[in-house]
Amino acid sequence: MSELDTRNHISFTVPAQPDRLPMSGLLALAAAGFITILTEALPAGLLRQMSADLAVSDALVGQLVTLYAMGSLLAAIPLVSATRSWRRRPLLLAGIAGFIVVNTITAISANYTLTLAARFVAGVSAGVVWSLLAGYAGRMAPEHLKGRAIAIAMVGTPLALSLGIPLGTMLGATVGWRYTFGGISVLALLLVGWVWWKVPDFEGQPASRRARLATVLASPGLKRVLGAMLAFVLAHNILYTYIAPFLALAHLENRVDAILFVFGVTALIGIGIVGALVDRRLRQLVLLSVVLFALAVVALGSASSVPAVIYLGVGAWGLAFGGAATLFQTASANASGAAADLAQAMVVTVWNVAIAAGGALGGIAIESYGAGALPWASAALLALAFLVVCFASRSGFPSTTQTC
Repeated sequence: MSELDTRNHISFTVPAQPDRLPMSGLLALAAAGFITILTEALPAGLLRQMSADLAVSDALVGQLVTLYAMGSLLAAIPLVSATRSWRRRPLLLAGIAGFIVVNTITAISANYTLTLAARFVAGVSAGVVWSLLAGYAGRMAPEHLKGRAIAIAMVGTPLALSLGIPLGTMLGATVGWRYTFGGISVLALLLVGWVWWKVPDFEGQPASRRARLATVLASPGLKRVLGAMLAFVLAHNILYTYIAPFLALAHLENRVDAILFVFGVTALIGIGIVGALVDRRLRQLVLLSVVLFALAVVALGSASSVPAVIYLGVGAWGLAFGGAATLFQTASANASGAAADLAQAMVVTVWNVAIAAGGALGGIAIESYGAGALPWASAALLALAFLVVCFASRSGFPSTTQTC
């Protein structure tokens, strides 16, 4: 580490007790991630109600998710670059406040175009929040517990997928989708107070220490981390986006909720395992996750009409995917050092590219070969991810041995 890197590292680290984590602050960050995912995915669970109320087709309601991803994709790097001199807590609070505004607009809007615009702005807020979470969590923790802190901050994602979306869908069916989005606004308002109370503030980067985007991207191993993540997350989204037509092959199209619940529960287990081991076994965990995910999709592709295999395969898939955000964000933070926030913006951008591309490529696969082809497309991408990680043993996913 150079003298400049050392100065940067010290200036962005808050003193912490050697073996303790600031749990309340980290859980506040996790709650921010929970609200981000809940805001993003809830229209999928409330699609029919929103379609009828806004007088548009199901496909147009689906674009509310697409516009959200586009907002994150387009805004993450430019906004994070433009706000690197800002103090961190006000920037995080601004991102959370964005959710209060856009979810309130969504709750009261009767105009589809206005709702669509609000969703794009929601994606912009998500781009800011997601870009901050991992770097923020790392700064709040002692060096040897940084990965565990990031894992705790990321737990909001599987919680939103396993509990938030099903409960939000149920609430929307009971009291109406508008009240559900209004409820998210209330949660975001409460979170503002929680963050102000328990999350410490950090200074931004002065201009003299601010690395350029190209310089950060050239950090040893960062391109490998982003490449492996793109293949891994794309493999996930090709199958996850079209899980309903795939499940129809086993006549389980009416059990999507139960199967996604299995996915969410095992994803929670996965993030727990990753959180306990990531600081010591990052490379091994990434390789294990890729291999387990690959075995799961091969099983799903080979026995797509057998319900028992479907449940087991989805469970293994969730276990492999649960800690993915923690693994790749920890790797990118390690590779980028003091420029972690800008590197996390790249992670957010690549992640949302994978979401958008997953929908497009999965649709092409279904139209050309049928839903049974989805697991095999995912398997091919996972083979690529495995190779990238294997060849990133010196930087990106460093190894202490010479073997993969």
